[in-house]
Amino acid sequence: MHLSLISVVPSESGQIAIMIRLLPRERCVMFGFSPKSEGYLFSSTSLVDGLAHRRSTTLAEVESLDANRLLNTAPDDLVAYLVEKASVEPIVLRKQDWYADSKEVQIDVRYDRNRYIRDSSRPVLIAGERIEVHVPFDGPADFFYAQSNQMTTNPPRAKVVGSELILEFQYAADSPREIRPEVDRLLSSIETYLSWQQPLIDAHNSSMPSMARQAVDTRRERLLAQSQRTAALGIPIRQRSDAPKTYAVPTARRKAAPTLPAATSKPYQPEPTWAIDQYEHALKIVQDMSLVMERSPAAFKTMDEEALRQAFLMQLNAQFEGKATGETFNMSGKTDILLREGERNVFIAECKFWKGPKAFGEAIDQLLRYTTWRDSKTAILVFNRGVETSRVLAGVDATAQAHENFKKRVSYPHESGFRYVFHQVGDANRELIITVLVFHVPS
Repeated sequence: MHLSLISVVPSESGQIAIMIRLLPRERCVMFGFSPKSEGYLFSSTSLVDGLAHRRSTTLAEVESLDANRLLNTAPDDLVAYLVEKASVEPIVLRKQDWYADSKEVQIDVRYDRNRYIRDSSRPVLIAGERIEVHVPFDGPADFFYAQSNQMTTNPPRAKVVGSELILEFQYAADSPREIRPEVDRLLSSIETYLSWQQPLIDAHNSSMPSMARQAVDTRRERLLAQSQRTAALGIPIRQRSDAPKTYAVPTARRKAAPTLPAATSKPYQPEPTWAIDQYEHALKIVQDMSLVMERSPAAFKTMDEEALRQAFLMQLNAQFEGKATGETFNMSGKTDILLREGERNVFIAECKFWKGPKAFGEAIDQLLRYTTWRDSKTAILVFNRGVETSRVLAGVDATAQAHENFKKRVSYPHESGFRYVFHQVGDANRELIITVLVFHVPS
């Protein structure tokens, strides 16, 4: 509510009744009153409506994306882009950087009750002073005009120019006054209004990850189902001639508008994946070898990489019906352990003795050269002989996270290992999982 409408209504007893009604923001415009133009803050727009509009327009972008581009973009990257785009930061006043300036002005004193003014129908100007207090701020300037769920009947007044909030005070030269208490009261009122916005902003930001994930997953599932139905027709699908082939993304800087992850719009081809439970089962078999080493240390004291790999292969083949092979050629190199399902490689593992961070980084490079499919599931088995295990683990983690193809570290409940998401060389949207397990080999 921002405007009082006063009506004079005669009552049945003949007395005059005065009715005062408070008009909502929308009706104020009808009477030529604009809170923003009058300098009132937190009174022009609805913060709730503004945040809802930001969410809806951001999520609508998921539906407007080219289908192949969406399918060829890593879901986590797309969700992160949407969250960054929709998230908002609250306004923060930088009072430590404030400054003031003053200048001489002519002040209209016709309404000053402490002065005798014969004719108040026209301006009565006398010398005066105007002081402006400039307070820099961070955050969206339009939030200064957004009303939260709480308010008072007397919102603060100030000007917003660029990234500065300007508080104005003026007085006649013959009656100066101390304005610092007024500055403090006005800033306190503004900060109170900003604090009322905070819960709405926090709720908006916290809701975006799940909403973005649901929007992306829903459309991906729908598009994949359509793709499968189309493929079942057995009829070639013609691609639009005007469809863009690739998308270039400029380098994003801090606080710059987020940009979509780079992706291609070439027709999406579903690729073979291995169920995560199968992957975990294979890793469990590999991890159990540490128990074998503990129980029979003498048998492993003299084993080199080749002998250790054969021991692991024997365990895997016992569970996966002889599908695990060693030193199988794949892409541009050889891999130590390769598990195949039909004609596809579904699990690749490298076996390496720990020879320092540099050698481990080279093992990652070698593994990346082998992988060919999206959602590949891989492992690096690190054999440690004679080095403190904590040093090896620290070296593994630091080297992995410093790698140029590293995307993120994910939770992995294993005291002697880590799990990471990497992207394949030359394609940030083709992700693969690398689980690193460190084994203490008896010496």
